[in-house]
Amino acid sequence: MYAVVDVGSNTVRLNIYKIEYGQPVPVLSRKESVGLASYVRNGQMLPAGIQRVTEVLSSFKVLLDGLKISNVHVFATAALRNAKNSRAAVGEIIKNSGMDVHVISGEMEAELDFIGASHALENMDSGILVDIGGGSTELVPYKDGKMLNAVSLPFGSLNTYDKFVANILPTAKERKAIKKAVTEALKKLPDEFAKGSYPVICGVGGTARAANKLAVDMFRLPAEETSINVINLGKMIKILENDEKDSVPVDALDILVRVIPYRVRTILPGMIVLQTIAKYFGGETIEVTEAGVREGYLYKFVVNGEVEAETPQSGGKTGKTGRGRRSKRAEKAEEKKPRARRTRRKAEATSEEPQPQAQEVVMQEVVTENEGTEA
Repeated sequence: MYAVVDVGSNTVRLNIYKIEYGQPVPVLSRKESVGLASYVRNGQMLPAGIQRVTEVLSSFKVLLDGLKISNVHVFATAALRNAKNSRAAVGEIIKNSGMDVHVISGEMEAELDFIGASHALENMDSGILVDIGGGSTELVPYKDGKMLNAVSLPFGSLNTYDKFVANILPTAKERKAIKKAVTEALKKLPDEFAKGSYPVICGVGGTARAANKLAVDMFRLPAEETSINVINLGKMIKILENDEKDSVPVDALDILVRVIPYRVRTILPGMIVLQTIAKYFGGETIEVTEAGVREGYLYKFVVNGEVEAETPQSGGKTGKTGRGRRSKRAEKAEEKKPRARRTRRKAEATSEEPQPQAQEVVMQEVVTENEGTEA
């Protein structure tokens, strides 16, 4: 079995997989809400943030040692990647947790997102992949199932909240400020990111999944629905945002606490970033997938047998990697069975009004995760 740990800006996640016919099959999943991006001050990762990550990784190590899983891959994204003291912080985490940590570049994170999503979705013909994490947003335009480019923007759900939102939920004024900042960044992207050219958005990561849960609840959609209509995304934002300067809308908080209690502060900033990107590219539908960077990491470095770039203990970054010799496991699996894909439902364009009192949707998990509280 193989373990992949994703040290993100909002959460630290552990996924354990077994490989069957070249496909990763999830066995166990754990999550701790850490809010690592909130521990950054003046560009420096604070000791408290380093300590929090160390505690979580140490607890994961105890679990993995107990299960006798030695093939463990730990990688970190935006919060540790962008910290001025990244090398020192990562070195301290490695020293005190006993787990090696690779810091991947934004471009590599985007590539891994695409690899993971392309194995999970049947239709990756043309569109743009969007992964809004806690500390960054990865964008990957694709055509005929192939990446055209990959970029990482410094807008995540948590750091956007910290920078733009004064209360628990953003006001209309704060929403406009977020939209303006994201739009200005989008205008500077290369030609492959042409405005209005991608009606289909592939949504990856925690923000997209949480927004989908809200859409299912507020619009009384089937529990298995995995598509978000962009018009409905805007309606949800309007309903949930704080329309009063010095108060918090109780009805909105009730919905958020009931459906996604672990993302009360961060979901709206993340949804505003998602809506801004979708509208900029002419998006009509957001197809949400559970697969993403962790599955992509597993496919690239385990199933396909590519060689990871060496990352020194001081916390160097793993960027683009060269292809190494494919493992015998990967070669045999490829001979036995073609790549499996999972078909996603298409969203119907609807102008229904959301109904906040809909029953809560119970989501199936491999293992009940520790949702925790945000740091």
